[in-house]
Amino acid sequence: MTGSSSSPVAEGTPHGHGLGPRTAAVLVFGSSAAVLVVEIVALRLLAPYLGLTLETSTMVIGIALTAIAFGSWLGGRIADQVDPRRLIGPSLGVSGAVVALTPAVLRTTAEWAPAVLLLIASLTILVPGALLSAVTPIVTKLRLTSLAETGTVVGRLSGVGTVGAIVGTVLTGFVLIARLPVSGILIGLGTLLVVGSALAEWRTRGWRSAPALALVVVAGGLATTVAPGGCDTETRYHCARVVADPERGSGRTLVLDGVRHSYVDIEDPTVLTFAYVRALASVVDAAFPEGEPLAAHHLGGGGLTFPRYLAATRPGTRSLVSEIDSGVVDIDRDRLGLGPAGGIDVRVEDGRLGLRRLGAGSRDLVVGDAFGGVSVPWHLTTVEAMADVRRVLDDDGLYVANLIDHGGMAFARAEVATIRRTFEHVAVVGEPSNIGLVPASAPEGGNLVVLASDRPVDLRATQAALDARQTGWKIATGEDLASWVGGARVLTDDHAPVDQLLQAHGPRSSR
Repeated sequence: MTGSSSSPVAEGTPHGHGLGPRTAAVLVFGSSAAVLVVEIVALRLLAPYLGLTLETSTMVIGIALTAIAFGSWLGGRIADQVDPRRLIGPSLGVSGAVVALTPAVLRTTAEWAPAVLLLIASLTILVPGALLSAVTPIVTKLRLTSLAETGTVVGRLSGVGTVGAIVGTVLTGFVLIARLPVSGILIGLGTLLVVGSALAEWRTRGWRSAPALALVVVAGGLATTVAPGGCDTETRYHCARVVADPERGSGRTLVLDGVRHSYVDIEDPTVLTFAYVRALASVVDAAFPEGEPLAAHHLGGGGLTFPRYLAATRPGTRSLVSEIDSGVVDIDRDRLGLGPAGGIDVRVEDGRLGLRRLGAGSRDLVVGDAFGGVSVPWHLTTVEAMADVRRVLDDDGLYVANLIDHGGMAFARAEVATIRRTFEHVAVVGEPSNIGLVPASAPEGGNLVVLASDRPVDLRATQAALDARQTGWKIATGEDLASWVGGARVLTDDHAPVDQLLQAHGPRSSR
């Protein structure tokens, strides 16, 4: 008896050369997971050069979604025109080679050709993302041997791909980045993809090009070791380096994501190099009697320059520090001379959550010096966060915060407006042109220090302390400050567009 089968075999997929259900599931699961690994790690690679901002995250997510959409469409289209068995190996192998080369390529481009960094970064996400996303429709084509199973096959592989993406996201965010350098993650992923490519080709066509791609992966690993912009340590949140001061043997600079975050003299904590730290010291020294021990809470730790200064100049001071990055704390202990004594207690925690754990009226001083990239984490800027700061301060307590802004200073003005909503007495310390004291001069941008309290602060003594430390900074308060703030909108938990308010700025040399 002759005739067509009720379950026709898909054209172009000979018997015995299709993929089994387990192999198909592994390919779809692995390729989908790999796309998300590349996306998350790309954020870490770009942070030292573009900043860890909402815009950077949005750009990377947008590029990754574009790659997924384009790869899915193109993979399905090509699979209908070409024997899909010829596509799986090259898709995995080429994407693996690109992934392995990504750390060296991005870091070299950022140092030597920054003008094309965005283009190169886009390609390093688009190319492997599209190739890996093409695997699902290709595998689906190979598995569709019967029209009666179309819904089952498509639904199963779609679900497997989604689970793979979830696993890739969770594994990268909770495990890989915490334990491995980002370059190691990408080189390892590239190796796995090339191995997967070789196995897939061996099972379907006996492909012999895998050795060439393996050499590319090895080249990527070797190039990463000599590429510029490397880190001493890759923490959960930062590419970190400690740079010795050539002019001061005991001086160290902590560099996070290309930004000089802290200068520490490991032998003399009273040495304050950065202008904003000298301003913080001037404000606090003028606000409290000389040598009086304080109960202080610090939002953000970095190199712990200011807690060390308080411990040295105000013996008996108890400083509790909320630092979210455990890797930075390890650097403080291993490279920057932080010992168990000194009254400094560092907790690895989010600053907002750390505030909530403190009792009402338990602190004389709260210092805001937390940064993600070059901006204060938005949830530490809002009126609700300031209410928590006010709650933990005693009646004579003082809040001081380090801010950075450029251009029109829109974020700084909004943050000062927010602080003024909570505290009765507020002043801003900074370069005169940045805080509106020289109306004819355009702001240059940079650091500002805000001081806030419900009791008056001796601003004359503060200015004298600023002058003694040769900061060149002045104080804006009263009508001058109100004029500078203008109609800036108060930031709330419901609306705090910090990344959008921050203005573009030049090369980042320090916080």
